[in-house]
Amino acid sequence: MYVSSDPPTLLMYRTLAAESTSYRVSVGLQLHHTHGEAPAHDYMEAISRNARDESEVDESHLNAGLFTYPVLQAADILLYKTTHVPVGEDQQQHIELCRDIADTFNRTSKLARPFFPLPECMISPTPRVLSLRDPSSKMSKSAPDEKSRILLTDTAEQIKVKVRGAVTDTPIGITYDPQSRPGAANLLTILAACTGEDVMKVATRYHDKGHGQFKADVADAVEEMFRGPRAEFERLKGEGAYLTSIAATGAEKARALSETTMKEVRSRLGLA
Repeated sequence: MYVSSDPPTLLMYRTLAAESTSYRVSVGLQLHHTHGEAPAHDYMEAISRNARDESEVDESHLNAGLFTYPVLQAADILLYKTTHVPVGEDQQQHIELCRDIADTFNRTSKLARPFFPLPECMISPTPRVLSLRDPSSKMSKSAPDEKSRILLTDTAEQIKVKVRGAVTDTPIGITYDPQSRPGAANLLTILAACTGEDVMKVATRYHDKGHGQFKADVADAVEEMFRGPRAEFERLKGEGAYLTSIAATGAEKARALSETTMKEVRSRLGLA
């Protein structure tokens, strides 16, 4: 994230901090900061301007990754020598690129031991949660249809409306068949994640139930899971000074860690 003087954007940063903290993740394990507060992130910008004209570009070293988001993602990961990265299945190839970059640096710098750890993917045991309106795609905050996703800030009634309107199918009974019945399978996945049960066990319990009762139970389970974090989120939104202190502490830690990494990188490359 980059620092902005735009009030809505600054409010968004504070909201993000409140959201993550509301899930009761220990504040000591979080590192909230914006890119602008850790100057080492600025080196990424040099990629787009380190050649004064086309004649200076050595195309033999270019690949698509240099100009795409995964390189920025890799910079964010390696700057803090991250060892494990929580990602979805569709992001695994980005971590592979990150590992390639780290391995290339390690081999190029010819150190006695690797400088950058090769980050490992942390894949959630819960399958991807899909769109409520289009179970062929994943649930996303950027989807145009607001009814396609469930948000932490949704009320119990909004959750009921969204789940009730979720795309399913006409066969009687509920079965877990992601290929033939993706809509029902998606709701079963959500319900199993909320209750902590095996998805097949949940499917067996609903095999002779109607869609109406099934969807009502899914909505209730989601509401039960979200109720506590949502209340904490609403409380934290009013704790402006606390959220600011979290950001300030995170920025201080980020600067210290990133500056140490960059100092070591420059030294290894003979630039110090």
